[in-house]
Amino acid sequence: MTTFFRSSIFNIVFVLWSAVLSILLYPSLFFLSREKMLGIVRFWVRSVVWLERSILGLRYEIRGSHHLPENGPCIIAAKHESQFETLKLHILFQDPAIVLKQELLRIPLWGRFLGAIKPIAIDRSAGREAMAQVVEGAKTVMEQGRPIVIFPQGTRVWPHQTPKDRPYKMGVARIQEATGLPIVPLALNSGLFWPRRGWNKPAGTVVFEFLPPIPPGRRPADTIRELETALETASNALHDEARWAFRLRAEGR
Repeated sequence: MTTFFRSSIFNIVFVLWSAVLSILLYPSLFFLSREKMLGIVRFWVRSVVWLERSILGLRYEIRGSHHLPENGPCIIAAKHESQFETLKLHILFQDPAIVLKQELLRIPLWGRFLGAIKPIAIDRSAGREAMAQVVEGAKTVMEQGRPIVIFPQGTRVWPHQTPKDRPYKMGVARIQEATGLPIVPLALNSGLFWPRRGWNKPAGTVVFEFLPPIPPGRRPADTIRELETALETASNALHDEARWAFRLRAEGR
């Protein structure tokens, strides 16, 4: 079965399954608790994981989980290359608060489910006020003991793009200043398996790699510089690893 054929089946099933589940469960938004809504989201995410494995032959691997704090919240600063990692956040973490653009909450049906699990939504039209919204939201989330997940480049990035194309923003450093939490970088190579705006999704293993935490108390510019170096170096290595696996598979080895 070709990659195109497997991807076509998966893409159709993924959209239909997500739409049907959203419609069937929509009434639950009005009477279920937030904890129950989290359970629904995790059920959907795990069902998508099963579809990925069964149809695409696509799996994921977690490395470096010992870098996560044993107790208490932290800031996860993750590379963002595709929809793949956003679909895994609620099984990678117990109850993450994801920093995301407010427009996502307006997606028909699913946006309501997203809002029900209490992310940190940014109104990007608010200018400087947007950062204040994020900081206040992060403080509230910290008090709840939830991890904060932020994509420090602010948007999805192609695997071939560099920080010159998509610079790292100061938001993650400002959140650390306000909360005093450690930043745990999360490198990945998902863009090679679930490409942005791409149809084909090759078989293989997406790697999530947690890196040594960056402690608070440094100058924001130094924090961003260290974060950028760590994430770019590790993610590029994971890209090379995946490309080598593609080459071996193509050669029949």
